[in-house]
Amino acid sequence: MNDDHQKKHHGTNAQSSEDTLSHKTSGKNESEDTLTNRQGHPVTDNQNVRTVGNRGPTTLENYDFLEKISHFDRERIPERVVHARGAGAHGYFEAYGSFGDEPISKYTRAKLFQEKGKKTPAFVRFSTVNHGKHSPETLRDPRGFAVKLYTDDGNWDLVGNNLKIFFIRDPLKFPDLVHAFQPDPVTNIQDGERIFDFISQSPEATHMITFLFSPWGIPANYRQMQGSGVHAYKWVNEEGKAVLVKYHFEPKQGIRNLTQKEAEEIQGKNFNHATQDLYEAIENGDYPEWEVYAQIMSDDEHPELDFDPLDPTKLWYKDDFPWKPIGKLVLNKNPENYHAEVEQASFGTGVLVDGLDFSDDKLLQGRTFAYSDTQRYRVGANYLQLPINSPKKHVATNQEGGQMQYRVDRAEGQNPHVNYEPSIMGGLKEAKQDGKDHTPHVEGDVKREAIDRTNNFGQAGETYRRFTEFERNELITNLVNTLSTCRKEIQDQMIENFTKADPDYGKRVAEGLKKASENNSNGPIGTTETEQAAKQAEQESHPSDPY
Repeated sequence: MNDDHQKKHHGTNAQSSEDTLSHKTSGKNESEDTLTNRQGHPVTDNQNVRTVGNRGPTTLENYDFLEKISHFDRERIPERVVHARGAGAHGYFEAYGSFGDEPISKYTRAKLFQEKGKKTPAFVRFSTVNHGKHSPETLRDPRGFAVKLYTDDGNWDLVGNNLKIFFIRDPLKFPDLVHAFQPDPVTNIQDGERIFDFISQSPEATHMITFLFSPWGIPANYRQMQGSGVHAYKWVNEEGKAVLVKYHFEPKQGIRNLTQKEAEEIQGKNFNHATQDLYEAIENGDYPEWEVYAQIMSDDEHPELDFDPLDPTKLWYKDDFPWKPIGKLVLNKNPENYHAEVEQASFGTGVLVDGLDFSDDKLLQGRTFAYSDTQRYRVGANYLQLPINSPKKHVATNQEGGQMQYRVDRAEGQNPHVNYEPSIMGGLKEAKQDGKDHTPHVEGDVKREAIDRTNNFGQAGETYRRFTEFERNELITNLVNTLSTCRKEIQDQMIENFTKADPDYGKRVAEGLKKASENNSNGPIGTTETEQAAKQAEQESHPSDPY
């Protein structure tokens, strides 16, 4: 290929012609705030469709109307199958350059952590999990805490929750878990019996249920809510040596949770309260902050522990594995458009930068496929070209085409004829490796088998005992309220599971169910209170005459 041919074709970009276009207005009656259609045509009448006479019928060639209504028909993208209801904000992560009193470079070479005071742009999306996009933010549900950091090495997504553990440890059960917690496919009503039918046969969920049905299951708002990466990940240093790590976000505003009664009272007045609270705080300059901590553990099986450190249903207790500060997260800017930024924000547990790596946590590895795959379905194959998802650094890739591609991610001077690698004709080149590769040794038989140290009830009992008496009372009341609608076999199995966690725990649930049995109707859907509310709507409503 001669030099003239290279010069002619190198450096072209699908965006370059767009960048040279003038965005000035053209007509003498047109100004910057003139309404146009999507083709840029000024709209002179946005009140009346074109008709035959002023009473109609309408004409088919009414382009402005057809474009406007057809776009309206397509305004909504598929709803997230989980975490549909959400709020978000922009901000930054500021690194401390250390892990406690030690240089953080001892454990990880990830650049965003190295320099004290270094700020990395961030976007955070908070959410509920199991309910729809416009559901109340007062419902008993885990809360999502998803963080996207736009680092110098590309994006890093930490897709976590407010609670530090999860219901299950095997990704094969994830669709079943979600189906059990979401509405019945026949009635379209969330059903406590369906939930506890699944939970009673999944003893590893006992710990998570203990948190969820306590006041920790209804955070007061997003600003005063913890965040956690949930899973064990890995840090990798320059020598390629790794440690296991867990991340925690502790709100500097303090932690506040709601009782069931308090949540119901708030819901009657404002079911968007958490979104409103976050938005107004940032608008008023009251920027929420979280101290970011990490726990580390050597990358081995730790036979001295009574649980597997990769088990996401388990806590790493602070006494054994101290939390050490690594930075802070600050949110200081609201989205300019909810759909473009919050709704289309796309996170994935597989989005890691150099110096960070996966652990062998089965659930984490299952999520790594599922999360990015759902974004391709929900937002589109080119979701990473959207501004909210695009890295802040240059992107050069041979991945191209697909629906709604609006630029070609090429390098400056790249031969546009070469969309493959390797090539000697001006194509993209592989990057040099920073530091040594992390090369864990893995050996074993391929099998379907649970982990060895399941210990499904030990930490659930410890959590129950660490709760205050107020938290235990709320936990028992909420469990009894829901379990009282379930068939006896489910109740008995849950009592057995709670008793294995702590004898007092099981005893109090059993006593509560016995007391509630006299008020239990034949299979109300949800809880005894939801059944009463359904009847109350008829009994306390006011008759009206037809009109």
